Amino acid sequence: MQQRFALAPTRRLALLAGGALLAAALASQPAAAETSGLDHWPQWRGPLSSGAAPKATPPLRFGEKENLRFKVEVPGRGMASPVVWGDDIFLLTAVPVGAAPSAPAEGRFPMATPSRHRFELIAFSRQDGAIRWRRTVAESLPHEGHHGDGSFASASAATDGKRVIAHFGSYGTAAFSLQGEKLWSVDLGDMKTRLGFGEGSSPLLADDTVVILWDHEGESFIVALDAATGKEKWRKARPGEKTSWSTPIAVAVGGRKQVVVPATGKSRGYDLATGEELWSLGGMTENVIPSAVAHEQLAILMSGFRGNMLQAIDLAKAKGDLAGQPAIVYSLDRDTPYVPSPLLYQGQLYYLKQNSGVLTAIEAGTGKVLYKEQRLPEMTNVYAAPVAADGRVYVVARDGRIAVLRHGPQLEVLATAALDDRFDSTPALAGKDLILRGHKYLYAFAQPGG
Repeated sequence: MQQRFALAPTRRLALLAGGALLAAALASQPAAAETSGLDHWPQWRGPLSSGAAPKATPPLRFGEKENLRFKVEVPGRGMASPVVWGDDIFLLTAVPVGAAPSAPAEGRFPMATPSRHRFELIAFSRQDGAIRWRRTVAESLPHEGHHGDGSFASASAATDGKRVIAHFGSYGTAAFSLQGEKLWSVDLGDMKTRLGFGEGSSPLLADDTVVILWDHEGESFIVALDAATGKEKWRKARPGEKTSWSTPIAVAVGGRKQVVVPATGKSRGYDLATGEELWSLGGMTENVIPSAVAHEQLAILMSGFRGNMLQAIDLAKAKGDLAGQPAIVYSLDRDTPYVPSPLLYQGQLYYLKQNSGVLTAIEAGTGKVLYKEQRLPEMTNVYAAPVAADGRVYVVARDGRIAVLRHGPQLEVLATAALDDRFDSTPALAGKDLILRGHKYLYAFAQPGG
């Protein structure tokens, strides 16, 4: 599932120019962040796994007739976010085969029933939206359906500029070259998700390793694959864990990288190289969806279904069971998101309340509240996670309304837009481009000459 977000613009932003702005952005990001991908949007939540693109300069104003580079129809359906590398946009989608799938059944939770699909990775041109190539990872009848707001292609792709990882969970995981040559594929089995809500955790690609979280109503595990071959490097059981949809992040601490995984039973940290479990902590709510973010060595986790929880963990001190330990720097128990992941930008954390357009902003390092429960204009329902670049925060509602905020300690709306599509996928920011995947269309916006 993709996420909904509230806005945190401010009147007091030092609009630092050029290198000063970039330096400030990088200083507040995870020490583990890979700087080689800063010109791109290589995986879920961007080059820093935070929602921020420190080198991007997307347009402030845009719309169906303003700064529109292209608008093209996307085959099939999916909630996977766009991934950008160089002149390519990579997108996962599930294309119905044969009879069209029926509309989601009515009930307490609208549910889509299974129908045969082709699970595809598509490469679009960043210049004009033309399809460069499309490859099928699998074609099958899914063993279960998904929530009416979900899809069979909810995980985002990941790339390191050498290969693209296409992860469809129960329906296969494969790697392709940037030219579309299939390099390897693996089948990790079938997930059985809570209430048949469907799958959504995206792969983490770090240090030539693909990390996949497999939390479901069966035997949950986390597995690391060699990015070049698909062979397993390690696999660890996750006893007691039920379905969650969060995506792991990697954070460098003390000379090695940790994989940080928020979860309902216990959030955990693993050694990226070996899979050794380093620490664990309970306290998240059910149905964990938001991904963690990292401010330097501080991992910030949150969830918001049937309760609210935010936990900030000092990874340099984290060892064993963290309950009652000083490694927990601060925690908050209100206004946290259910679906949309938080945004970390230049030391400031932005997050939406549940799935609404109600935004809170805090200091990432201390938990100090800068503003809270600020309603964004005409925004009601949000699944997409907020993103940021060039001193601005972008929030996209499900009905196509978009708010652009000034980054800072006060909420200030700089611009708004409305697009003719519905949006559940988080945008991508790269270079001068703002790229959005709607239910029907792929949009790219850029200033003239961008």
